[in-house]
Amino acid sequence: MDFINQSNPTQLISPKNRIMMINDHQLKQNNSKSNFATLKSLFKSMVTTVKNESPSLYWIVVAHFAFALVCILGLMFDDRLLLGINVWIKPLKFLISTGIYLMTFGYFTSLYPFSTRKKKILNNVVAWTLLVETAIIVGQGIRGVQSHYNMNSPLDGILFAVMGILIGVNVVIMMFYLIETIRLKMNTTKSVQWAILLGWIILIIGSWVGGQMISQMSHNVGVADGGEGLPLVNWSTIAGDLRVAHFFGIHGMQIIPLFAFWISRKWKATNRNQIIVVTIFGLGYAAWIGYTFYQAKEGMALINL
Repeated sequence: MDFINQSNPTQLISPKNRIMMINDHQLKQNNSKSNFATLKSLFKSMVTTVKNESPSLYWIVVAHFAFALVCILGLMFDDRLLLGINVWIKPLKFLISTGIYLMTFGYFTSLYPFSTRKKKILNNVVAWTLLVETAIIVGQGIRGVQSHYNMNSPLDGILFAVMGILIGVNVVIMMFYLIETIRLKMNTTKSVQWAILLGWIILIIGSWVGGQMISQMSHNVGVADGGEGLPLVNWSTIAGDLRVAHFFGIHGMQIIPLFAFWISRKWKATNRNQIIVVTIFGLGYAAWIGYTFYQAKEGMALINL
C-alpha cells in the first residue's frame, strides 16, 4: 500500500473550497454579532427613552427587577411550599413578566404622537396599578397563601378583588392603545406599527384567557391546581393548563414587534412585503396560542412528563 499518497479527509478540501468555508463561517459569526448588536442597541434605546420620558415608570421597572433578586434569595433560604412549589416562585415570575411589560409599554408610548402630559398620565396609571398588583402577589407569597382565586378570608377576597379591578383598568388601556394604533401614525416604520397593532390584539386575547381562569377560579383543567409541573413556569405536565396560552398571549406584544424590528433591519424589502411577512408570523403566533388554549381546555398538558 502507498501510505505516502493517502490523504487525511481534511486534505481533500481544495484551497478554494477551504477559503469559501472559512468565509461562510466568518459570515455566520458576523451575522450573529450583528443580530446581537442590533438587539443590544434596541434595548439601550428603550431604556434610555423610558428613563428620560417617564422616570416614575422606569424606577418602578427597576423596583420589579430588584425585588425579583429578593425572590431568588427567598428561593435559596425559604423551603415553604404552596401548591407543590416554593412560595417565592410565583412572585418571581410576576415581577419579571410585569417588569418586561412595563418597559415595553413605556417605550411603545413614546412612539405615539401624544402630548407629554397624556404620555405621563398613561404611563403613571399603568405603572402604579401594576405595582400595586405585584405588591399584592409578593405579599401573599410572603404570607404563604395564594394571591389568585383565594377567597379563604375576607382579606384574601378583598386583595383578589382589588387585583381584578387593577387588571380591568389595564385592559381598558390596552383597548385604547389598540384603537390609537389604528387611528394614528406612529414614530416608527409601517411594518413595526403593524406588528405593534398585532401585539395589542394578541395581548388582549391573552388577557381574555386570564379571564377564563378567573371564571373557573383555577388555571388547571381536569385536575386541581398544583401537582407536577415544568421547572419555574410550573405548567402542568399531567393536565390542561390555561397559563400556557395566557403566557404567550401576554408576551406577544414583545415577540411580534421584535420580529418586525429585526425584519426591517435585515431585509431591505418594501413596506408591503415586510407587512405581509409580519402578518404571516403574527397569524402563526396567534394559531399557536389558539392551539395551546384548545389543548388546555381539552385537559391535555403542553408536555407530558
